[in-house]
Amino acid sequence: MSGDGDNGGGIGGAADDESRGDALRDRASRDGESRGGGSRADEPRGDESKGGADRAPAAEAVTVTEAVTVTEAVTVTEAGTGTEAATGTAARLQKLFEGHRLTPTQRRIAHCMVRRAADAPFLSSVELAELAGVSQPSVTRFAVALGFDGYPALRRHLREVAPAEKPGDTGSYNEYQQAVQAEIDNLRHLAAALADPSPVIEAGRLFAASRPLPVLGLRAATAQAAGFTYFARKVHPDVRLLDEGGTMLADRVDAAVRAGASALLCFALPRHPREVVDALEYARTAGLTVVTVADSVFAPVAHHTDLLLPAAVGTGLAFDTACAPMLLGRVLLEAMCDALPDAQARLEEFDAKAAARGLFVE
Repeated sequence: MSGDGDNGGGIGGAADDESRGDALRDRASRDGESRGGGSRADEPRGDESKGGADRAPAAEAVTVTEAVTVTEAVTVTEAGTGTEAATGTAARLQKLFEGHRLTPTQRRIAHCMVRRAADAPFLSSVELAELAGVSQPSVTRFAVALGFDGYPALRRHLREVAPAEKPGDTGSYNEYQQAVQAEIDNLRHLAAALADPSPVIEAGRLFAASRPLPVLGLRAATAQAAGFTYFARKVHPDVRLLDEGGTMLADRVDAAVRAGASALLCFALPRHPREVVDALEYARTAGLTVVTVADSVFAPVAHHTDLLLPAAVGTGLAFDTACAPMLLGRVLLEAMCDALPDAQARLEEFDAKAAARGLFVE
């Protein structure tokens, strides 16, 4: 069910720690998501040696605020709908994680909690470990890293700052409806994040000023990069799609820099190819300002990005769904058009030529 492994359900972790739980296991764990925290013991003693991949060298630990430019924290009206309250909870969770040095495994747990903000205060440590694809002791260490005595103390804190009630039960939805509802929630989170348009406006300015503008997207992110490039070419004089990896990728980045490029747009979605991380590192070394649309501020590309714009992916099906990243790409197109003085004229010229050629069927 997982194809070539590019886009299976799960969360983004560090490039060397991105094995994600099978989507079918994730479906099986949904029952655990809807249970209250008291259904299991919070801190069963497990062998700390289990799940060796969960332990990361201290050198890999990073401070969350050092890794990103734009966070997923948003301000919403907490007295509004259940979705608004859940978004507010996600913002408070994000704030809780800021400033702490987290290992790749701990970033996976933090990302999972942000994505499942409404359920987080009600999950036992075992349930959270299952959802994040880590060991239960890793959840305990994560809570301690945040300054709590253990996971029960962290959960008590979350319940104090979370809405009094969980969102309405969606147990009557089948798995396809649940996937759609999850994407609707992702779009609402994106809308709330765009309440501050300054990061998008800055990205549009960078794209308009870069001649040429390279757009990078490999594997699962190829469609988003190609879609942005298709429309961007109608208003921008030189947009170059970088959709193939290999040794030629660095050559194409070099060619763009020689031609005058000053910025690069990257779409980075789970699972994150190592080639993308390497390409972004190379692009910044070459002098390009990197703007990345990623599934999370905890994605491994965050370390190699100047401006990170998060848009969550849906993980309820065997393959991830990416409505929010696609829409954010269109928003960036709009911002770029606003920064290009001749964008409207170029669009009108294209429409006139398309009509003369009978390009579209009315």
